[in-house]
Amino acid sequence: MTVPDVEVGERLVRTLVEEGVVACGNIVPGLTSIYRWKGAVERDAEALVILKLMEDAVPRLLTRAPELHPYEVPEVLVLPVIAGHGPYLDWLAESTISVRDRD
Repeated sequence: MTVPDVEVGERLVRTLVEEGVVACGNIVPGLTSIYRWKGAVERDAEALVILKLMEDAVPRLLTRAPELHPYEVPEVLVLPVIAGHGPYLDWLAESTISVRDRD
């Protein structure tokens, strides 16, 4: 997802980690976005946020991230992980609250 600046990214990621929605978030500053919005081509500085979570937490992310995000229509995309280092994937699963844990 993109955010307007690093500070917003930090607040958003910290909340999602504290709530157990995601295990980790990386904030990459210095992004320039050019996009069409309400009929005009816009250009803005943004930061990129990459979130790590398990598949069963995706519905919670898709609900919670827009609630926290300042944009009217936030970019929240889910990209699949084809494979990963086993111990890292184990840590990821342990660091998020799965649907099973909430019931």
